[in-house]
Amino acid sequence: MTHIIEAHGVTKKFKDFTAVNNISFTVNKGEIFAFLGPNGAGKTTTIKMLTTLLRPTEGKIKLDGHDPVHEQSDARRSFGIVFQDPSLDDELTAQENMELHAALYSVPKDIRKTRLEELLHFVDLWDRKNSLVKEFSGGMKRRLEIARSLLHHPKILFLDEPTIGLDPQTRNHLWDYVGKLNKEEGITVFLTTHYMEEADKVAHRVAIIDHGNIVATGTPEELKKQTETKTLEEAFLKLTGNAIRDEGANAMEGMRQARKMWRR
Repeated sequence: MTHIIEAHGVTKKFKDFTAVNNISFTVNKGEIFAFLGPNGAGKTTTIKMLTTLLRPTEGKIKLDGHDPVHEQSDARRSFGIVFQDPSLDDELTAQENMELHAALYSVPKDIRKTRLEELLHFVDLWDRKNSLVKEFSGGMKRRLEIARSLLHHPKILFLDEPTIGLDPQTRNHLWDYVGKLNKEEGITVFLTTHYMEEADKVAHRVAIIDHGNIVATGTPEELKKQTETKTLEEAFLKLTGNAIRDEGANAMEGMRQARKMWRR
C-alpha cells in the first residue's frame, strides 16, 4: 500500500501543555480513514497540523510526499477541506462561491467552467447555482462545501465533523456522496465525527486519540473484537472512558496559533 498521509513522532505543545504526544500513523492512498476522539483529546490539533494551520513542535508529517511546514503551497494543493464551521460566503451565489475558490486555487480558466458544472451536478445543486447561499439549508451548504473543496482535483479530502447539525436523511446522502467520490475518483478521505455509527459504516480504518495519545488503530471490526464489544461506539467508550470532556484552554490556544499560521 502507498501511504498518502504519514505522521511520525508528532508532538504539539502549547507552553507547558502537550496537546498531541508523539503520535505516529499512516493513511493509505484511496482509504477512508476516521480519526476519532473525545473533546480535547488532540483530534483538532492534529488536523490543523496536517492541513498547514499549525506547526508541530516535534516530528514529521507528509501529505502526498510534501512537508506541510516547509512546502505549504504544495501540501495545500494536495488536499481539500470541509471545516466544522461553515466557511461559505452567504451573500454570494453557489456559483460565485465556486468561482472564487477556483481563482484562489488557480484552477485553469479553460477547465474551470466544466469542472464547476460537473461538481454542482454531482452534489445536485446545478439547478440552484444562481441562488444565494443564505437561502440554502444546512445540508445544501455542506454539499456545496464538498463540491468547492474538490475544484482543484485534490488527492485528499479532509472532513472535520461534516454532518454536525444535519438531519439523518441529509447525513446519509452526504456519506453516499463521499463513498461515491472514494470509489469513482479514488480520493483519500480523512474524517472526524462524533457519530460513531457513521465511522463504523464508512471508514476502512479508524484511529482513536485520547489525552494526546493514539490509543487504538484498526478496522471497525478489529476494534470491536479487541474491546469485546458489539458496536464502534461501545469500543470507543471502552477505550476512552465515560467522563464528559471539555476542550478548554488548549483548543483556544490552538485556534489562535492557527490564525497566525494561515496569515503567513
